[in-house]
Amino acid sequence: MTDIKSMTQEEITDALCAMGESAFRGKQVFSWLHRGATSFSEMNNLSKSLRERLDKEYYITAPLVVRKQVSKLDGTIKYLWELRDGNCIETVLMSYHHGNTVCISSQVGCRMGCKFCASTIAGKVRDLTPSEMLDQVLFTQLDSGKDISNIVLMGIGEPLDNRENVLRFLEIVNHSDGLNIGMRHISLSTCGIVPAIDTLAQENLQLTLSVSLHAPDSVTRSRIMPVNKSYDVEELFAACHRYFKKTGRRISFEYAMIDGVNDHDWQADLLAERIHGMPGHVNLIPLNDVVESEFKPSRRVAAFQKRLESHGLTATVRRSLGGDIDASCGQLRRKEMEARGGNAE
Repeated sequence: MTDIKSMTQEEITDALCAMGESAFRGKQVFSWLHRGATSFSEMNNLSKSLRERLDKEYYITAPLVVRKQVSKLDGTIKYLWELRDGNCIETVLMSYHHGNTVCISSQVGCRMGCKFCASTIAGKVRDLTPSEMLDQVLFTQLDSGKDISNIVLMGIGEPLDNRENVLRFLEIVNHSDGLNIGMRHISLSTCGIVPAIDTLAQENLQLTLSVSLHAPDSVTRSRIMPVNKSYDVEELFAACHRYFKKTGRRISFEYAMIDGVNDHDWQADLLAERIHGMPGHVNLIPLNDVVESEFKPSRRVAAFQKRLESHGLTATVRRSLGGDIDASCGQLRRKEMEARGGNAE
């Protein structure tokens, strides 16, 4: 059977036309899927015979809520979803003055091995399909009752390690007959897979590229981010400059502040030097405590920010949300895995 929600509207239309149906049926089915239909029987403007045929040839994904935690501090909602195969992923809904932002996962687990992140502790299990990424946006919106205006691909997984599925998800979620979330309201985060950044640049999408940098020098970055051993920080910044030259889009650099590791003045100076020549925004992230990690939150966030600003850089400190609900990426899934006896599959 085929995953119909991972198909574009055009592909659904072509499939229905091949069944002898009118082209407008494709738009109807696509619309039903993006309103949250979980079965073809709900699509009451289709004939019974067509619904039965679709049910034999296609399936509709719909995740189950395993856990839902709502912060008493700021209203942030964290979902742990169970997928068709029993695997679990996380999604976080955050409210800001400019609207509601959903942070979605792109993989079950992650193989990047960043030392300060809970998502990667058990490794990567598999990629998410376009429908499974879409479902996080769709069912978070339906369950919470809040309209989602922004998407960040910063949850569990490395989006550019699942590039084809991510690009298809972006095409689908951007469609005017679907959720219709504009590219300028979408951020994609990467830990620095250089060839994939160059490939993404050729797509010339109007999304925001966020680079999980966390250190401007190779010695430090290799210590906390194994990907740096494959694509070191100099290669990464060269790719970022190429990306800006091709797209004209400002890059956001994510920087988790780790006590005594990446929070020195000389590292702020080096970061400013490497960004020089393109508009860049540095997003300083107060580190969340992860029990299994050796790293602790920095006490120099304000000083580091001031040092960056002295070089003319735009540097902000990310507002910490959901501190009382395991909102740090991967923590809720990790607890569920442990409760199930450590089985991620």
